[in-house]
Amino acid sequence: MSQQTLMVFTTCPDRPTAERIARRLVESRVAACVSLGLGMLQSFYTWQGRVESEQEAGLMIKTTAARYDELERLLVELHPYEVPEILALPVQRGLASYLQWVNECTES
Repeated sequence: MSQQTLMVFTTCPDRPTAERIARRLVESRVAACVSLGLGMLQSFYTWQGRVESEQEAGLMIKTTAARYDELERLLVELHPYEVPEILALPVQRGLASYLQWVNECTES
């Protein structure tokens, strides 16, 4: 049976960190695919009462709801930020064969 597919977003302080995290998530099978953004993102946010602005590398992580908890745990462990951005959105529709591939790649 097919699991609910999720698209998980996070940002990293630089490309080498993003690449290291992406590889580890795929190697551990908590993600089927991790796409590194096309360029650096400029993020604006409030942290400890101040408005900050930093360049970051964005990651788009494809996984399933069944693997989300383990993915989140590993992402928090690997991530250098005190409070990393981790947002999971349900995939409402997609190419059936691609969604099946995500399921197969993340089976434990």
